[in-house]
Amino acid sequence: MPIYHCLGEVPRKRHIQFRKPDGSLYSEELFGSEGFSGTSSLLYHLRPPTQVRRVSLHKRLEWDAANDPSIRHRHMKTARLPAQSDPIEGRRALLYNDDAAISLAVPARKQDFFYRNGQGDELVYVSEGTGVLESSFGDIAYRPGDYVVIPRGTIHRWRTDDVPQRLLVIESRGQVRTPQRYRNRFGQLLEHAPFCERDIRRPASLRTHDETGEFEVRVKQRNAIYSYVYASHPFDLIGWDGYLYPWALSIHDFEPITGRLHQPPPVHQTFESDGFVICSFTPRLYDYHPEAIPVPYHHTNAGTDEVIYYANGSFMSRRGIEYGSVTLHPDGIPHGPHPGTIESSLGRKSTEELAVMIDAMQPLTVSRAAEEIDDPDYPASWLVPGDR
Repeated sequence: MPIYHCLGEVPRKRHIQFRKPDGSLYSEELFGSEGFSGTSSLLYHLRPPTQVRRVSLHKRLEWDAANDPSIRHRHMKTARLPAQSDPIEGRRALLYNDDAAISLAVPARKQDFFYRNGQGDELVYVSEGTGVLESSFGDIAYRPGDYVVIPRGTIHRWRTDDVPQRLLVIESRGQVRTPQRYRNRFGQLLEHAPFCERDIRRPASLRTHDETGEFEVRVKQRNAIYSYVYASHPFDLIGWDGYLYPWALSIHDFEPITGRLHQPPPVHQTFESDGFVICSFTPRLYDYHPEAIPVPYHHTNAGTDEVIYYANGSFMSRRGIEYGSVTLHPDGIPHGPHPGTIESSLGRKSTEELAVMIDAMQPLTVSRAAEEIDDPDYPASWLVPGDR
């Protein structure tokens, strides 16, 4: 989200001498995207950010594809996943392609290391839990319903409160951004956008850590995690400014667009990236034409794989869906309302559904971890009772 932001102390101009009280220089770092052509921020460290004591391979990331490669509708019941590890190491990859990876984390313990994803941006939907995302740029408090955007290369740590945590993690090859059609040529969100800059939460406080010793930063790159041990604390910024930094947006601040007749999913779009989009289904009024059918019509999504994470147990067009369900409706296979849901929706005035939808433009691979929690009867769930 390209909004200029500044925290702490920065010099009057870029790339000039900026000295500490003892007369020594602060270390300036350009944190940028797309080389020198994309959004960037200028960071001012107490010490050079390059002081690495040692580097080692922590582990390779090998995601196993499902044993059954059938192209079919799937329903993965992630509520069955037990808590394990921390918010980073505890991620289970469910679906992936070259543009995106969709994982779920149910951490059992706190994160005791720093993390940098050098392979892609991260968009984390907080389904359960509270805490603080700590980063070089400062702190962002998070709560249920938050989308937290973490640009590629950001050193960060999830400081989780002592409450259950459930995180939907979307890793993106491209930069996660607000939809182009919601912005004018200057980058400002337009009047008809379903959220605005006032809803964006940026780092609010900068805590400068003046510490030396050994500090582990685990770095994801080329489908592996590497352990970097630095000689000083990575959160040693005295100040920074620019356009590239973590930020948060609550799904509860998304203002749904409604109409006389059914509005298709693009009106719910919240983010875009290279090769996929993300939509938010939130509580809203139903269509108000006297003959409107509130539930969506049947749909063949040629050219996209549709994934929905159900953030509560209510969804107007589906039966058998529970909190934490993830459905996959693959490219080219019709899907739509379950039998009986059309008639039962007639005359209803509103819905309380809450869900996150990811539409991927390239086919998604189903992981073995997803296969283990898949409902094999889901493809037949559209049959009327007498046809089963």
